[in-house]
Amino acid sequence: MTKLTLGSHPYLLGFEQLERLLERSAKAGNEGYPPFNIEQTSERSYRITLAVAGFSEDDLAITVEERQLLIRGRQSEDASERVYLHRGIANRQFQRTFLMADGVEVAGAEMENGLLHVDLERAEPERVVQTIQIKSGENK
Repeated sequence: MTKLTLGSHPYLLGFEQLERLLERSAKAGNEGYPPFNIEQTSERSYRITLAVAGFSEDDLAITVEERQLLIRGRQSEDASERVYLHRGIANRQFQRTFLMADGVEVAGAEMENGLLHVDLERAEPERVVQTIQIKSGENK
């Protein structure tokens, strides 16, 4: 029995890239830190919210490369001589990866009360109707 994939299905032409995206998504290896929400804010916009308590704007980096949104956090080392009796606030670096569909762009990001909000927007797709001329086999 052969395995049917998106790239080999006879009616799905050119979807090999989608299959690669699904594989990359499965390998992203996101752990549970930091926790996040994804909400749909309108028909064509979304908001990713990460709980980044203890991080400043300078400790965070947001990049987009090859339709992949990457959010990294790295806190600077605390050089003071603090003595903790209990340390329950995580002070560790993180990396969160989100794959974005074609046409989805990052509209902006903001910090508010220990939450990082990343807003995404999907562009209105352009509707194209194309008529294909059929050539006669005699004109070769």
